[in-house]
Amino acid sequence: MTTSHDATVRARTEDLAEALALAGARLDGVTAQRVSTAVEGVRQRLALGVDHTVVAFAGGTGSGKSSLFNKISRLTFADVGVKRPTTARVTACSWSDESEPLLDWIGVDRERRITHSEDLEGDGAQALQGLVLLDLPDHDSVEPAHREVVDRVLPLVDLLVWVVDPQKYADDALHSGYLREQVGSESSMVVVLNQVDAVPDTQRDNLVEDLGRLLADDGLDGVHVQPASARTGEGISAVREILEEACGRRSVAAGRAAAELDGAARALLSQTPSDVPWQLDAAVDRELEPVVEATGLDAVASQVGAAVRNGYGMPELPVPDRDAIALSRARWLTRAGAALRPGWQRSLAESTAGADRLRSAVTAALRDVDLDVRGPSSSRALWRASWVCAGLGVVLGVLGVLALTDVLPLDGPWDLVVTVGGVVLLVVAAVLAVTRVVMRRRLAGQRTAAVAAAGRAGIREVLVELLGEPTRRVLTEHRRVRELATSAREMPASRPLTGAVQIPTVAEISAPSTGPADGEDRATAST
Repeated sequence: MTTSHDATVRARTEDLAEALALAGARLDGVTAQRVSTAVEGVRQRLALGVDHTVVAFAGGTGSGKSSLFNKISRLTFADVGVKRPTTARVTACSWSDESEPLLDWIGVDRERRITHSEDLEGDGAQALQGLVLLDLPDHDSVEPAHREVVDRVLPLVDLLVWVVDPQKYADDALHSGYLREQVGSESSMVVVLNQVDAVPDTQRDNLVEDLGRLLADDGLDGVHVQPASARTGEGISAVREILEEACGRRSVAAGRAAAELDGAARALLSQTPSDVPWQLDAAVDRELEPVVEATGLDAVASQVGAAVRNGYGMPELPVPDRDAIALSRARWLTRAGAALRPGWQRSLAESTAGADRLRSAVTAALRDVDLDVRGPSSSRALWRASWVCAGLGVVLGVLGVLALTDVLPLDGPWDLVVTVGGVVLLVVAAVLAVTRVVMRRRLAGQRTAAVAAAGRAGIREVLVELLGEPTRRVLTEHRRVRELATSAREMPASRPLTGAVQIPTVAEISAPSTGPADGEDRATAST
């Protein structure tokens, strides 16, 4: 049977796995390992099913958690007293005959396992059905191997019961080394203040209140603190009620998994702390002109225009200045990666083309620009026509002057006709010459603009291909990682365990209700 909560945890797990795959080497090693461990651990825990509830008693030396373990299990199985420093092994007591695969996964040695007999529980055996109770080594042991075991097992359990004593409940090693790392796991954590029989009755409430304040300072709001004494049996029934509630709460395993995912997602979000506002076109536009300046494109375009106007010259585009191209690329990376963590900045730099490749690509793009310095197609004809008209105009003009001065005798009005004809031809020659110049100037302007436009278009394509698209891919993946990590954190919160309210078991929820009201109450309690 899979609840909606379990399905949600599975979906969030896959979201986090996808985010991890996308982020890849851009994450620092510690974050990547934490996320990977959480994903694999939750996958394996859910694959084993959530019909078992794994509860771990964790605490420091002298806290009495092994005595508490024996008291709850009604067995003398966990090592207590002087025996504890000699072993770094986990002890397990199961209220199920089918917990072996789960214990194998947790890493409990087979000789350190015991299956609870229903004869010890009587009618109360069903209340703890599916419970797997673990007694962990002391987290503050002088043996490093003990802490290693604790650190390995803690992420694998469904409910953490921190057992503290009145003398060391404020120990900084506990709070800074463990409790503060459990923020987000409040619904799957309980603190048992053991050995309260050693505290005067008038001081117990103050002690519990102080411990609650310390937990709040750690960021753990709402975590239930249960006073108890394994020696006298005080509070043991309340601890058992908490365990019964945990066993009855179908989602406790999924809740613990959700907390693991939440912590991993927070670590992942620390590597992608904010969205990066970035637009491809705007980024390319900002860097286009500096690259154009590095190529000398505008100067060459002007030279093309001058060659068209003057009818001679053949300009060439120089190789772009490497330092200017490198500076342009550095500015690009700085602007695009300003809000990124170092790993993402490295990825951005590796994804975009280097300065030499960028320079070669710009050179190749400009090589395709047509530096056409030819004049208008009608320029030569106009030039010839203007010279012919000018020559004939001069000849006729001279003849007209000679005729008008009677040096050259012409009858009738021919002297005037020749003179006017010469003037007209000279005017035509001037008009043709001016037309030719205007046409060359207009064409020169068009060619100048065309070279500048074609060069800019080529450079823009290079910037888009070698800088823009790789940047967009990296930032898109960055955004996607943030979305997936945020999704992995959006878990429905469970209320902390207190033992005060019994949650219906799966069997009870599935059983026919005796009436609509009772059924409604059960459905409500199971959510």
